[in-house]
Amino acid sequence: MLRFRVLASVVPVLIAAAFARGGLLPGSRPCIAIGDTSVQIADLPWQAQLHVSFTDDPAAATVRVQIADSAEAADFAVVDDVDSPEAGACEANAATQLVAISAMPSAAAPVIYLSPDGPADYRIFVRSKSFTARDAAALVVGASGTPPPASRLALNISGLTLH
Repeated sequence: MLRFRVLASVVPVLIAAAFARGGLLPGSRPCIAIGDTSVQIADLPWQAQLHVSFTDDPAAATVRVQIADSAEAADFAVVDDVDSPEAGACEANAATQLVAISAMPSAAAPVIYLSPDGPADYRIFVRSKSFTARDAAALVVGASGTPPPASRLALNISGLTLH
């Protein structure tokens, strides 16, 4: 009987927590469409095919992304002045690649240095209600489909300390 009471009191709390963080309701995730495929920020980290992380140290980065001052100066620009996204603009399908932003860098995954200063591998311009510069940088790196340059990856691996 005690187990039933505990279960009866825990289940509503779990359901309320899931609704509070939007876990049971589909939400709009930052996404970009490229040809027939799309790249989207993953809802859950284990769903992602690619994990990226960010660093404040340019020497630890494998990919450098510059925040451009204008859309003309950028390789990739996100500008949305509308309150709701265009229907079907970035639909998830079988070809959708999911990208997760990790808190801890991995030697096998891109580590992004995001800065308003160059030099940079990519330049982005973001003026959006639904995208942050970090989201856009993660999506651009995920969409590039190319691994980080070997020289930067080797530099990054050599800088790691194992405990």
